[in-house]
Amino acid sequence: MFLFGHGSAILIPLGIDAKQDAWIAVLLGMAGGLFMFFIHYRLYRCYPDMMPTEYIQKIIGKCFGKILACVYIVYFLYLAARILRDFGEMLVTFSYQETPLFITNVLLLLVIVYAVCKGIEVLARMGEFLFVLIYIFAVVGFLLLVISGVMDLNNLKPVLEEGIGRVLNTFFTQTWYVSFGEIIVFTMILPYVNRPKKVKIAGMSAIGIVGINLAIVMAVNITVLGVDIYTRSQFPLLSTIQSIQVAEFLERLDVFFMIALIIGGFIKVSIFFYAGVIGTSILFNVKEKVKLVYPLGIVVLFFSMIVASSISEHNYEGMRLIPLLLHLPLQIIIPVLLLLLAVLKKRH
Repeated sequence: MFLFGHGSAILIPLGIDAKQDAWIAVLLGMAGGLFMFFIHYRLYRCYPDMMPTEYIQKIIGKCFGKILACVYIVYFLYLAARILRDFGEMLVTFSYQETPLFITNVLLLLVIVYAVCKGIEVLARMGEFLFVLIYIFAVVGFLLLVISGVMDLNNLKPVLEEGIGRVLNTFFTQTWYVSFGEIIVFTMILPYVNRPKKVKIAGMSAIGIVGINLAIVMAVNITVLGVDIYTRSQFPLLSTIQSIQVAEFLERLDVFFMIALIIGGFIKVSIFFYAGVIGTSILFNVKEKVKLVYPLGIVVLFFSMIVASSISEHNYEGMRLIPLLLHLPLQIIIPVLLLLLAVLKKRH
């Protein structure tokens, strides 16, 4: 959950509308994420042995339940494709300018398909190892930025220049959903957990750490780049890392930190893709889940190429349209309504 939470959120200019108060909007997003995790956890406790695609049918009926389950499966696969496109664009922009986007997406997806074929336990154990690696990169990067002397805390001022309204607007339109609302995908994994009593503390801890880390990252980006460059940069963290220069010989470290970013992206796409595969197999009674991995992988690859015609269009959709059209109803409104209906059904 920690690696998933960083994923693409650490790559994009999160909270861009709040300008120098982006870090406050991220912390509000963390609070919203904790609230939504509580909703998902309560649903999990009501139906501990069922996938969401199953208990949705129990709550609202088989016909409408299957339709809604299909919507969520498509939603998970669509988000896997969007995030795959994010990291494909990053690689093409910074390292492989002469390589077609299709080739980078294929190579990334091949690794993801292999990991999903191995199952959720392999992904989880891999996460345990990569967690340590990510934190080493994060600490080293922060120390090098401090030593370089490129951080200017005055860029964070004035705090709440236009009041709390702009920050709240950013929270309701961006930071609540990416990447805190996206934890809804873990409802597809909770039934596999062999120590259910630790789910609550593990989930809340992960969301809390992710929120604090993302707030620090956004604040550091702003102190290094300034508000103007931060709001115009496609990948502000990489621009920040490129500014590191120690003793005129230690520089151009962005390649190493791209490894950390790709790790987060790999985990995030894998989890969304796995949720799509497992949801499809349960909904359509496919016993051998591996048979679905390759055809659905082709679907994700196809989506990643047609989801937008350019990186600017892709970012505009991801930051302006998708949050209100897809994230708000599917991540927030429907889970809350499902919990209310489930509680009412339990009482009767």
